[in-house]
Amino acid sequence: MIRITTRARLAALEGEGRAAREYARQTSAAANEAFVRHLRELAALTERAEQATAATSEVGVILSRAMAELSDSEQQLLLKGIEIRRLREELDRRPRAGETLTVLLHHGEPHAVYASRRDAHADTATHGLPADHVWKPCDERPAAAFTWRCEAFTYDPAINGFHRANRSVPRALGGTA
Repeated sequence: MIRITTRARLAALEGEGRAAREYARQTSAAANEAFVRHLRELAALTERAEQATAATSEVGVILSRAMAELSDSEQQLLLKGIEIRRLREELDRRPRAGETLTVLLHHGEPHAVYASRRDAHADTATHGLPADHVWKPCDERPAAAFTWRCEAFTYDPAINGFHRANRSVPRALGGTA
């Protein structure tokens, strides 16, 4: 088959070729613009993801610190609760009428206060008095005349304090009291 091409047909084909090239150029430019736009979006998303990762790391560190502080606070709160309970028990254990304390005197000077006479006697054993020492009631000599002496003091709510349990009765001197 032989085809004869005319100038008009050739001009039309050249025009169609130019139009196709122009269309290809426009399509290529649009594709390039779309590609650049997608690259920018990808860069922006990558940056946001990196920022989110950094923020997540920061939040993790802050949360870790907060958990440590919370643990410390809970520990302190527990210790304070124990201390409050102890203080309440101590407050509830106020002296009651008739309750006795023992004061251990060394040459008449107060040495220590004990909840019981037995505790005071045990303490004197640590200061050289034999553990099997037999304690006898003191006579009316002054407390300074004794190396170790135990004095009992009884709580009196009327005076909100303690007084000597066995107060000596003053004896008459030469017929006077």
